[in-house]
Amino acid sequence: MIAEARTYILSRTPLRPLIGVVLGSGLGAFAAELTERVEIPYTEVPGWPAATAVGHAGKLIFGKLDGLEVVVMAGRAHLYEGYRPERVVYGVRVLRSVGVRALVMTNAAGGINLEYERGGLVLIADHINLLGSNPLCGPNDEELGPCFPDMSDAYSREFRRIARGVATDLFIHLPEGVYAAMLGPSYETPAEIRYLRAIGADLVGMSTVPEVIAANHMGMKVLAISCVTNMAAGVFPQKLSHEEVLETGEMVADMLVRFLKALLPRLV
Repeated sequence: MIAEARTYILSRTPLRPLIGVVLGSGLGAFAAELTERVEIPYTEVPGWPAATAVGHAGKLIFGKLDGLEVVVMAGRAHLYEGYRPERVVYGVRVLRSVGVRALVMTNAAGGINLEYERGGLVLIADHINLLGSNPLCGPNDEELGPCFPDMSDAYSREFRRIARGVATDLFIHLPEGVYAAMLGPSYETPAEIRYLRAIGADLVGMSTVPEVIAANHMGMKVLAISCVTNMAAGVFPQKLSHEEVLETGEMVADMLVRFLKALLPRLV
């Protein structure tokens, strides 16, 4: 099925980008910055799972950023939508098949680290997989990668160094943190957040980790950025809502777009 998706996508656009961007909940504004855009709804690509979560456009967008060829996944699939792990990472595998070698992933996350603030950006340095699954389970496809891929540099140290430099140039505060992935779709309880803090998590969300595992399996270099769209359960007394996530995504859109526009050319 990946081969069919590859053939279809390559027939739709002459662009052959080496870098891709995955946009999370409420963070889709960056795609509008691309010129010479070719938009392909996920529903048209053979085998591509539909993005059903609110705040995910569900489109593959090819275009140019000041001459740099880029492909954007505007929305992603999640385990909580009922997709199997291999379906969640299907998009990343297809991007690799069309020539993408590096990925910048974004997501909306809850802040566990008390030093974080709503609306801040955090560079993911590592993750804790609490999803209860791994997209590499089952027979290994040697054409994709080795059965036991190393994950000690899952979030490229080189890319993180470059990202910190860009943030400094733009006067953007960009701390690093550890991202914990939970299944969802319910938000975590205050007790779960205390547990996550105790085991070393700074952020919590419901995505990204399967894609990072699959990307590393295929030898892709990864950078991931979380937007702290809310503080996690128990940090403040108010209840959590997806509306707050989307609202914060809109609030930080300009800063994230400015950051990605400066960052992407330095990663290729």
